Amino acid sequence: MPIHKSVLKRARQSEKRRLRNVSVKSSVKTYSKKVIEMIAKKDIDGAKESLKTAVKGLDKAVTKGVIHKNNAARRKSKLTVKVNSLLK
Repeated sequence: MPIHKSVLKRARQSEKRRLRNVSVKSSVKTYSKKVIEMIAKKDIDGAKESLKTAVKGLDKAVTKGVIHKNNAARRKSKLTVKVNSLLK
């Protein structure tokens, strides 16, 4: 077990961040699944609404530093393409 105060503090901070990151990543995955679920049901309005929620969640995750901005951009793009293919 570490002895130095700085190491103990760093361990506390890391654990706090890890818990936050797990929570945010989980919610982002849930939002994405909802979009895909709506697409499978062919529910256009529901897909659009859940896409808005997913994009908002991804942007929040980027702001908090949980995921990289390019990762979020890629995910938003994939979801948007899927929703737009439903409109055609």
